[in-house]
Amino acid sequence: MLKAAFIFVAPEADPARHRAVVKTPEVELTVVGVKDYTQAEETARELVAAGTAAIELCGGFGHDGAARVARAAGESVSVGVVRFDLHPGLGGRSGDRMFG
Repeated sequence: MLKAAFIFVAPEADPARHRAVVKTPEVELTVVGVKDYTQAEETARELVAAGTAAIELCGGFGHDGAARVARAAGESVSVGVVRFDLHPGLGGRSGDRMFG
């Protein structure tokens, strides 16, 4: 079974509370909300330690944020990104502008 995760960034998200797991016969997907890039890095390390092999990041992560999470996850984990240059959920800004 593939263990995968989707991390989204929202200013008041708490990864301990804003989390859900969806299980299908072939994929277990953990969805986690984080408030900033630092929390995203911590969450990525935790997910990888639990066996997550692929992480997808929401469009709120800019280039810098995606690179930070990829470094935190390590080379053995695939990290992908949904792309928005200006994210509608972050007031039309990139996470790089907010958290970088």
